[in-house]
Amino acid sequence: MAHSIDTVSGRSKLKKRREPYWLRLDAGNYLGFRAGADSWMARYRDPGTFKQHYRALGEFADLPDSQRYGVALKAAQEWFAHLGRGGVAETVTVAEACARYVDRVSRTNGNEAAFDARTRFERHVYKSHLAKVQLDKLKPAHVGAWRDALEDKPTRNGKRSAATLNRDMTCLRAALNLAHENQLIATNTAWVSRLKPVRGADKQRTLYLDRHQRKAFIEAAAPDVAVFMTALCTLPLRPGAMAALTAGDYNRKLKTLTVASDKAGADRRIALPAQTAQAFADASKGKLPGAFLFTRADGAQWEKYKWRGPVKEAAIASGMPDGASLYTLRHSVITDLVHAGADLLTVAQISGTSILMIERHYGHLRGNVAAAALEAVML
Repeated sequence: MAHSIDTVSGRSKLKKRREPYWLRLDAGNYLGFRAGADSWMARYRDPGTFKQHYRALGEFADLPDSQRYGVALKAAQEWFAHLGRGGVAETVTVAEACARYVDRVSRTNGNEAAFDARTRFERHVYKSHLAKVQLDKLKPAHVGAWRDALEDKPTRNGKRSAATLNRDMTCLRAALNLAHENQLIATNTAWVSRLKPVRGADKQRTLYLDRHQRKAFIEAAAPDVAVFMTALCTLPLRPGAMAALTAGDYNRKLKTLTVASDKAGADRRIALPAQTAQAFADASKGKLPGAFLFTRADGAQWEKYKWRGPVKEAAIASGMPDGASLYTLRHSVITDLVHAGADLLTVAQISGTSILMIERHYGHLRGNVAAAALEAVML
């Protein structure tokens, strides 16, 4: 006599066996119960290929016997709906989703960006309880617990700032979004509210180096990194964008520079003033179009994990304030441009960012310019 799996009494009468007892829900969709192991499974038949797919749902041992069927049924139906919408049947963990994201970043944005993402995952995800959670079982509580632990995790400077927390959460959010985009998980509800960035965390930049400090900073650096730092003081690109420039990006005849790889988008063209143009002409002299403009002493491309050490050594040797970096040089040059009265659109285009970001971080410097303009129109 056949017994049903949808009641406690029915399941108690089943003989222990490895093969699950299956209950047909509708065409091609089955809910299974493995007697003895007391675990639940789902089986799905692809209507196009007729291939069978299986998904372990769990034991639900933390629930009373009378509730387990209902919970297992709901989990199976959610999986069936996910597959019906074109979702992927394979089981992927959070750690595997992160690894796939690193691979995507490496293919689209290069090794430096991939290194940054991989490093953050190694520090904050791969060793956490979140790493082994399957995407189809990911809950807001899992992500919320991870975020709380990250927020409480100390940094070298003490308590983790809101800005640091935002940066550390960004990679995980991007990895999970990619998994959702690739139909590896049916919904983003597990993280959409738990990984929201802290508002107001990106405050105005305050560390500024004047021209004399910048010069001392550069003079204390090794020759190869000094050339790279000088270029950043000449043109306030992001360090990664400057490192990606090739000799072919500089047009000697037109004295223009094409920024082909940048967070702000590719193929941004900048007309250079005479002195700056000469600096880039010197850097490109004798190089093939595909050769990098600025390289290490061994000829390799500059990357974040390669310039970080030499720049820090130069900062210490020259007595720069704590936190001085290549981004400090960029910020200082942008500050000078804004303070000198350059219009914000021009500054945004040169530096490769939005007017909104320039206004947010540097708009306060326009006060003197505005005061001088108002004085000029007085009768």
